[in-house]
Amino acid sequence: MAEDTNTQYFRLIQGKFSPEDANQLLMTLIQDKLKFHQRNNASRRERFGEKDAGIETRIEQLRQTKTDLSTVIAEAATAGQTLTINCNIEITLAPD
Repeated sequence: MAEDTNTQYFRLIQGKFSPEDANQLLMTLIQDKLKFHQRNNASRRERFGEKDAGIETRIEQLRQTKTDLSTVIAEAATAGQTLTINCNIEITLAPD
């Protein structure tokens, strides 16, 4: 597969984190993303009188991710382990 020249990559998170720091970092990211979608959904309801099913699904996915991450972080804390976290952003310019 040829590399798309319209795609750019950015490293958002890279490193080892204590469970406490990992929890703070990841839960903040997830919570901000949830707020973003909740605001958009509320705005859509206000403007169009309807919910966006896609946004509702994404909110539920993020809530599940938050629960799953909490479990992994708690397991690491119980075991006295650190967590290595890598998070990359991939952006592709989409044609209009």
